Amino acid sequence: MQRLSRSRSARIASTVAAMLVLVAIILYLGHAKGFGPVQYVQLILDGIRGGSIYALIALGFVVVFNVTGIINFAQGGFVMSGAMLAVSFNQLALPIDPRMKLALAVIFGVVVTTIVGALVERLSIFPARHSPILTLIIITVGVFIFMQGIALLIWGADPYYLPAFTTLALEDHIIRIGGVMIKAQSIWIWATVAVVLVALAFFFERTLLGKALRACSINRRAAELMGINPSRMSLMAFAMAAALGAIGGIVLAPATRPMYDMGLRLGLKGFVAAIMGGMISSPGAVVGGVLLGVLENVGAGVTKAGFKDIFAFIILILILLFRPKGIIGGGERGVEE
Repeated sequence: MQRLSRSRSARIASTVAAMLVLVAIILYLGHAKGFGPVQYVQLILDGIRGGSIYALIALGFVVVFNVTGIINFAQGGFVMSGAMLAVSFNQLALPIDPRMKLALAVIFGVVVTTIVGALVERLSIFPARHSPILTLIIITVGVFIFMQGIALLIWGADPYYLPAFTTLALEDHIIRIGGVMIKAQSIWIWATVAVVLVALAFFFERTLLGKALRACSINRRAAELMGINPSRMSLMAFAMAAALGAIGGIVLAPATRPMYDMGLRLGLKGFVAAIMGGMISSPGAVVGGVLLGVLENVGAGVTKAGFKDIFAFIILILILLFRPKGIIGGGERGVEE
């Protein structure tokens, strides 16, 4: 017990030391660029915006992994399809109010992507359900490549845009607090993440279906003996993951230029966020997503913008080497047979 306590204390001390060294490096590099408190606050807020999207995507990874034990690399495809479907619906010439059309476009993107997620599970995962986990993971990679190829055929390689939710135009409303600028779309993103977290907490704690999903995540065999159908829970997990990915892609779309290959980068960063949170923890996924967004944005700000994507995968490598169970704990797998 004493050895375990000393080991845990050593890990905490090493983590704190590493964070202090990281902060010192950031402050040094920022000082060389003449950064002050305003610049750091701006970088952190922009990082939280991107990290909130990573958190939504990471939640999709966690839901599927908890119930099936599969790392669903098709999650990035759900992010892309939600955004692109919403863009396509919003471009339709409908004789209705633009705000209503945008709201319907959001609903359309989420609903259709949820159906796509269910079809992915039924047509690719369910037939191979008795295969090794590695085979199923490779199948999800193939599904993502297929989805990206179909998206390229439908939408081409050109970037599109979805109007900002506040202004219904390409330009978004900007709120200025001191020297810090906050886009109104950022508030939509933060509010969406908060609502999704509350909805998920209510679903898993207060509904029978949510409790069935939790039972499968704890012990799949025991849940089956209690009358819960793991196959249906797997279908539900993929549908939920698709919906979460679609929501993330849609609320991010007005702040960027969505296109057919947007899911690759976002999906991989969502995976990194899930790993940071321990892969089986929903709160951990959110913390991991926000932390990843802040670290990569601040890192790119004090160095070069082109390095932004590199930081995410440096973090992934370091976590796999030194904290394979995540920065706040976690487990080795989501399903106990």
